[in-house]
Amino acid sequence: MKKLKQEAEIKEISKYKYGFNEGEVSKLKLDKGLNEEIIRKMSAIKAEPEWMLNFRLDSLKKFFAMPQPSFGPDLSFIDFQDYYYYTVGTDGFVSKWTDLPDKIKNTYDRLGIPESEKNFFAGINAQWDASPVYEQLQSEIADLGVIFTDCDTALKKYPELFRQYFAKLVSNHDNKYAALNSAVWSGGTFIYIPKGVKLEKPLQAYFRINFQQAGQFERTLIIVEDDAELHYVEGCTAPIYSKDNLHAAIVEIFVGKRSSVRYTTVQNWSDNVLNLVTKRSIVEEDGRMEWVDGNIGSRINMKYPACILKGDRSQGDTISIAVAKKGVYQDAGSRMIHLGKETKSKIVSKSITFQGGTANYRGLAYIGPNAINSKARVECDTLILDNQSHSDTIPQNKVHNNQSQIEHEATVSKVSEEQLFYLMSRGISEQEALELIVMGFLEPFTKELPLEYAVELNQLIKMDMEGSVG
Repeated sequence: MKKLKQEAEIKEISKYKYGFNEGEVSKLKLDKGLNEEIIRKMSAIKAEPEWMLNFRLDSLKKFFAMPQPSFGPDLSFIDFQDYYYYTVGTDGFVSKWTDLPDKIKNTYDRLGIPESEKNFFAGINAQWDASPVYEQLQSEIADLGVIFTDCDTALKKYPELFRQYFAKLVSNHDNKYAALNSAVWSGGTFIYIPKGVKLEKPLQAYFRINFQQAGQFERTLIIVEDDAELHYVEGCTAPIYSKDNLHAAIVEIFVGKRSSVRYTTVQNWSDNVLNLVTKRSIVEEDGRMEWVDGNIGSRINMKYPACILKGDRSQGDTISIAVAKKGVYQDAGSRMIHLGKETKSKIVSKSITFQGGTANYRGLAYIGPNAINSKARVECDTLILDNQSHSDTIPQNKVHNNQSQIEHEATVSKVSEEQLFYLMSRGISEQEALELIVMGFLEPFTKELPLEYAVELNQLIKMDMEGSVG
């Protein structure tokens, strides 16, 4: 009996292909818990300017004073004193994979990151727990004036530029988890694209939580000047542990006039990660912001990428998927805030639930009084594969002038026996037939991904779906 139980546990864990653990790698680890002493130690280790220490301490006070979100899943069970808020895997970052410690290098080799860098990306940034461990940017890209580094380095090397934009879109009193990130942020990504520079290849960041009960609180700050283009891709994984890991990131993106930014996330956290993220962009005249957001895994995921369409004729788009199986609660969506004239936005949300999972869409389409002749469209589609799973659509649609329009469409469907029978009559097994139906349902999302990510995503979802028939 014991052997059968162990085999079942091994089979369950093996479904998450990134749940392996090479062992602890920590050059430095502050004590568990969250208090002013931890903040001061962290800031001192980083040799930060006084204004940043003061910002962190102010954020800590706001965090303790703020309540949990009043919507979505219950988060009252989180014990914030039960996490490590600062662990460091290396003595600074390197620019060659071969210079990484063996355990970290072996992990990234197994994740396929060096091969991806060589074949697909103009630059890459890798973070391990709370600190960056690897950074590289192609020389011809750097020669154009592009900056691609982590936020700790940007604070020191580009202090005026960093301070001009830091916490301007997401303040430390925006919500409880934005306040937490503001108090303990570390690493993350800083990108600056000068005026007129259009990158043909994406830049990539890869975030790995490795230490049990660790928090990862990266900060992403992207500034794209006028007439420029950027595609940024991030991936996320973590080992499987019996206790939760906490991930609370902040993303701030500034899109200049006539510029275009695409932010692609393939989040594949293990099911013991609590993912509580604030992502926001502001778009100037004739600019465009696209969020391509894939959400697989996480015990709880709360994420609502936002576009503030400030400039006239600016555009915002979000296309997202959320996949929820047993033990997974996806509460995700998008927010489009129209302020400029003749602005346009579109939200396409695809959700799949099976084995008792929960996947909700929660979003906002707001058209302000001065945003005349603006249009917003929201499409929410959910595919439920059994009778135990759950999904809700919770939209807010607000129009404050009579010369604009919002369209909202929502569908919830199940896989029909007729669809399965038709495919199975062509010699396809029931599991394969179900996978074909799901892949077709997700095609509007996967076609927006770089090819290597689309192939990987399809494989991940197929592994998640194992055992969903019968």
